[in-house]
Amino acid sequence: MSPLYAARVFWYRADKGPWVFVLVLGLVVALLGFLLSAVFANQDERRNRARELDRQNLACLARNVYFEARGEPAAGQYAVAEVTMNRKASRRFPRTVCAVVYQKNWDPTRGRHVGAFSWTEFNELPAPGGEEWERAWKVAEAVYYQRYTPALEGALFFHATYITPGWAKEKKRVARIGGHVFYR
Repeated sequence: MSPLYAARVFWYRADKGPWVFVLVLGLVVALLGFLLSAVFANQDERRNRARELDRQNLACLARNVYFEARGEPAAGQYAVAEVTMNRKASRRFPRTVCAVVYQKNWDPTRGRHVGAFSWTEFNELPAPGGEEWERAWKVAEAVYYQRYTPALEGALFFHATYITPGWAKEKKRVARIGGHVFYR
């Protein structure tokens, strides 16, 4: 009797229950491993996306501080960043910092949509750089990551001191810091 023939005879006569159990168990373990690897891969991907979104929002906040309050005292820059973050936290405004910064609103006087922050209206802006950009970035980080004690709780609006927009009459003035007036 050849060894191959003996193996075939053994297979046909043997109880296959344990073999099926081992096979099914192996498939279950393999499937579980595949699912766990997919879950952990998705968590890493989500974490990476969240980090990238944080970085984008931080950059938007820093640009807003830079273009709205460049050259102002630190308190004025913190106040601009704080208003931006207050808007993000409010249900009346978009949910991300970038969406808040680049939000457009209808202006019936001009008959068009205008940017919530004046600098977003300009097509060409100088690239942020130098000490002022570094300072704006540090201010943005401190406010974004809540390493700053808020001074303008609830303030959602501001304008430069050299103008008086019509909407300011309807708001409660809370502070004047640097070259801006802040409202609730």
